[in-house]
This record gives sequence, C-alpha cells and structure tokens, in this order.
Amino acid sequence: MSSLENLKPQNVFRYFREISAIPRGSYHTKAISDYLVNFAKEHGFEHYQDSDHNVIIIKEASAGYEASDPVIIQGHMDMVCEKEEDRDIDFETEGLDLYVDGDFLKARGTTLGGDDGIAVAYALAVLDDDSLLHPRLEVVITSDEEVGLLGAKSVDLSMLQGHFLLNIDSDIEGHFLTSCAGGLSARIHIPVAYQKAEGTLVLLRLHGLLGGHSGSEIDKEHANAVIEMGRIIKYVETRMQIGVVSLEGGLKDNAIPRETRAVLLTEEKDREAFCEVVKAVEAEIQAELASKDPGFFLRADSIAEGRHSCVTAEDTKRTAAFLISLPNGVQGMSADMPGLVETSLNLGILKYENGKLLAEFAVRSSVESVKYALLDKVAAVTCLSGGSSEASGDYPGWKYRKDSPLRDKMVAVYREMYGAEPKVEAIHAGLECGILGSKIKDLDCVSLGPDMSGIHTTEETLSIASVRRVWEYLVKLLEKKDA
Repeated sequence: MSSLENLKPQNVFRYFREISAIPRGSYHTKAISDYLVNFAKEHGFEHYQDSDHNVIIIKEASAGYEASDPVIIQGHMDMVCEKEEDRDIDFETEGLDLYVDGDFLKARGTTLGGDDGIAVAYALAVLDDDSLLHPRLEVVITSDEEVGLLGAKSVDLSMLQGHFLLNIDSDIEGHFLTSCAGGLSARIHIPVAYQKAEGTLVLLRLHGLLGGHSGSEIDKEHANAVIEMGRIIKYVETRMQIGVVSLEGGLKDNAIPRETRAVLLTEEKDREAFCEVVKAVEAEIQAELASKDPGFFLRADSIAEGRHSCVTAEDTKRTAAFLISLPNGVQGMSADMPGLVETSLNLGILKYENGKLLAEFAVRSSVESVKYALLDKVAAVTCLSGGSSEASGDYPGWKYRKDSPLRDKMVAVYREMYGAEPKVEAIHAGLECGILGSKIKDLDCVSLGPDMSGIHTTEETLSIASVRRVWEYLVKLLEKKDA
C-alpha cells in the first residue's frame, strides 16, 4: 500500500484520489460530472444532472432525523489548472500526480485542486457512510465556479427542501465565512501593427514569483509577473529601440501570474547594451521584492539573428505604457471590517494573438458601485490605448446575515468540540453563496473548510491533519439535532 492509501479519513482521501485522476479543469467538467452521476446511481440516490454538468444528489434522513431540517452541502467540481513550465501534462486528458510531503498532500508540478475537490470528497464520503446520523442531505456540486461561478448561476434548485447550506470552499480551519465580495471578468483587445526588421531575437523569462489566489491572497501584495514584464519592456524601450515578437503570461484571470515570457527584437549594435539594461532593471526589482517575492529572477537569452516580424516600435511603446498605467492589486480596504480587502483587480492573462494585445482581469469588490467604477477605469485606460473592453461573469456579493441559526449552531458545536471560539469573518474571494441565496428564499449559508495554502498555484497544499479534524467536525455538526 502507498502512503496515499493510508491517509485518514480513508473514504475522504479515497474519493479525493479518484476525482484527482479525472481531468476537471473549468470548461472541461463532463467527465467528473458523469462520475458523480454514476456514484449516485450505484448507491440508489435521487440525483439530477443538467446540461451545464451541475449535479445534485439527495440522501434521505437517517432514522430519527426525519423531522430535522434538511442540510445542503455544496461545493464545485472544477479546478484551476496551473503547471510548472517544465511539467509535461495535458489537463484535458490527464489526471494529477498526488504525493504526500509530511502533513501535506500535494501534486507534482501542478495545482492540487483541493479548491474545491475536498468539498466533493467530503460530500461523497458523507453520502457513502450509512453509519452516520444526519438529516436529509442535499448535495449540490456546481461546475465552472473558477471562471465566473457559471454553474451556480445556471443550476436549478427547485427540487431542494433545505434552507441551511454548508459551502465547503474556504481554506482556513476554524474560520467560518459569512459574506464575500462580488466580482466579474474583464477582457480587453488592443490592435497592434507588425513590421519586418533586422536584429537579434532575445527571450526574456521572468520567473520565481509566488503568485496566489487573486481573492484570498491579493492582500499579500505579491508581484504580478505580467505587470512587472510591462515595466521591464518600458525600461528597455526608453533606452533603445526594440520590438515585441511575442508576449505571454498568466493562465487564469483569478490567479496572480507567477511567470511571463517575452521575445524581443533588438538591433545587433545594441546587443551588449541590452544585456546590461536587463541586468540593471533585474537588480532594481530584486531589491524591491526581496521580502515579498524573494525568488524573482529575470533571464535573457539570445535565440536567433536575422529578419523577423515584430510589433512596431510605436506599438511596443503603447503596450508598455498600457501595462504600467493599469490599476492592479489591492485598490481599497474596508472601512467597516479592519483588515478586509474591499476592492481589487488582478491582470491574470496577457498575450499577443491575431494582431491584438489581449488581457483578462478579475475585478472584485464588496461594494457593487465600486466594482463597476473600477471596471470603468480599466475601460478608460484601454480606450486611451486605442482598444476596447468587455465584461462577463458578473456575480453578486454575499451579504452578511445578522440572524443566522446555522452560524449559531456551528459556533456552538465548534466550541463544544475544541473549547475555543471559531473566527467568523468575511472574505474577499468570491463564493457561490450569494448566487445560491438568490434562488432559495431565506437561505442561511456558512462556508468552512480545512487548511490549504498556495491555492491556484503549483505550490498548493492540503493539510492532512486538518482534513481529518474538519471531517470529524462535519460529522458532529450533522449529527447534532436542533434544540
């Protein structure tokens, strides 16, 4: 037996291993959705699957709990697919390579998908265990959460009876989330012109940044690889003529980019000077990021000489000016909840494609009007740069509920089990509770989960001990009858 098979609780980790073997990146959820349906069929559970691959599974109450209020257990099936540059994997056809490192479960060279695979694993383990005591369970597993909460928007919940919802999509044990920011995705297009020119092609690689989740980790203010590359191009082009041949960074709008690659064309006479300029700007940025992103490095390699197609010098200047003019990162803190980010912006994807500079952003705010004002600012900068913008995936925030019987019960059970008070707080990252609450009248929601770190990065970890403790808490919570 491998160490993976010995992890406890065994059923939770067994199901986590099974779903990790199934490709389940956003927009590619049919296989995992069908897996959930097959699970429901094998166990004889009432179930529903829609055209967007959302799945609902219902298990009736255990003996003695028929009169208890039903409980909805909710999470999402898709994951953010990030990989290290040298990791050879096709996320559409291959599963993850899991391994244990001390107390942590990880995936080799990729994101782990604990966000939100652990919710699916918990839900299946609860449904599969007939020894547990519980009210009617209504498990809702949504699709495409990571790309605008799309599954939550489309799912039909009319068959549900529950008004208490446990969202298992937070990443700190003992922290119960009760509200979150709203958000949307913004996409910009800026036309660029190309020309043929003689010179030396140089590959610039910016690596070593920590990145992170653009909601839960934006407050750490880690550097954005795409923004930094814009600064570097600006630094170079003010000292010599260059043209951009290619530029690409980031994979998801809700993940802070950790690396960026640019191929630049420089005149042969400037070859040595180019290297000196790159060393100078690298030293500047390394000094600035010594505490926040100590692993930052910039590498320049000459790859070819001759005549090549590149973006014109004028549009190269425009690209650099656009990138250094953009707002990015934390834009405002909450005046009502100290330490909570109110508004942020993350430039998550940038590339040249088909004669255009394309960029995608995640915009978040707990104040709807401020969210749209920030979107207008991005649109204005884009307009000044000669481009156009569009928004999609708009979702509402999740408002704090002053009267919450579910929250009160969860706090009481936590206090009883651990002799301590849990933290009840808001989060800047987007959760599906606000959308689901618009579909069920008087829905009472709380989000919980085990300890995870590095979400949406290749350093993602899931604490094995925390998974066990949260499982024990979940079992106790379901077992506890209302007073």
